[in-house]
Amino acid sequence: MTVHQGLSLPHPGLFSHEAAGFPALRLPQASAGQRIGLFGGTFNPPHRGHRHVAVAALKRLGLDEVWWMVTPGNPLKSGADLPPLQRRVALTERFAQHPRMRVTAFESAIGTPFSAEAIRHARARRPGVKFVWVMGADNLASLHRWQNWRTILRLMPVAVVGRPGAAMAPLSAPASRAFSRYRLPEVMATGLADQKPPAWVFLHVPLDPLSSTALRSGSITAGMS
Repeated sequence: MTVHQGLSLPHPGLFSHEAAGFPALRLPQASAGQRIGLFGGTFNPPHRGHRHVAVAALKRLGLDEVWWMVTPGNPLKSGADLPPLQRRVALTERFAQHPRMRVTAFESAIGTPFSAEAIRHARARRPGVKFVWVMGADNLASLHRWQNWRTILRLMPVAVVGRPGAAMAPLSAPASRAFSRYRLPEVMATGLADQKPPAWVFLHVPLDPLSSTALRSGSITAGMS
């Protein structure tokens, strides 16, 4: 058994009665041919800026659904002050209230905080689904520090949504430069899910100034506007 954030979790790749009692640990259902956006993060806390990204991806990419993937933790940050997984899932569900959005914490169930491993798992368990990795532009700036980041770009198309303070700078980041020839024009965003990876697009959208860091500091409050 693997323990994450106070939960006793199954051995990676297996589910037990613990998962049955916490539905978010299960990988959501999807049918072959569906277009699904995977939007990962610790969501500590989730806020309307995250929803802004999810809604933009849903609309601009022609997706059937967006799955908010609440991760067990960020390997690049200390988890000392990270709230329990259950609480972060519950808070995230408030911001993902939409008939075409799902909240999942399946990364904890398979025992990994690494996105590349989660992507492999989702592709293996939902064959034929057209997945797209969704991230804010701030994450693109640090993507080269993620474990097996090149693998992520080679496993599925990636959509990068503009974020305040990171609108254009990430386009000169190491990951952007390394895969610059695979960047598609923004007008092709609707068909991104049909592209063979590596393929990525940068979406310019009206920017929402909220950030999890500011919320944790108490300088601003969350909202569902």
